[in-house]
Amino acid sequence: MARNIYSGKDRSQRQLRVGETVRRTLAPIVAQGFGDDLNYQNVSITVGEVRMSPDLRRATVFVLPLGGEQAEEVVAALNKERAEIRRCINKQLTLKYSPALKFELDTTFDRLEKTRRLFELEEVRRDLEKAEEH
Repeated sequence: MARNIYSGKDRSQRQLRVGETVRRTLAPIVAQGFGDDLNYQNVSITVGEVRMSPDLRRATVFVLPLGGEQAEEVVAALNKERAEIRRCINKQLTLKYSPALKFELDTTFDRLEKTRRLFELEEVRRDLEKAEEH
């Protein structure tokens, strides 16, 4: 079971289910872009995960622009427009509480790349081979 970023405990099935529902609803909304002053309309944005708080009133949305270009600017623009994005979600979802949104940069791919590089190190490969022999 996944850990909860709000409490440090495991996330419940309900949190996971609502988070996935919000993610699926949010992905096309974020893809269309918002506001006149935002310059991310031509940037393809991936909504990787939505983590819900235990009371389902807060949602942390992990996003990543395609290629990682303009990542900080995109996250800042989404956070600036989060009230309007929240209104759009409310029109499509029937939740008891509308979750407050907070957008963060998704670093999952960076962590995967770092792990892949670690496995390529000679020392790590040697240790893995020793572990396999035992």
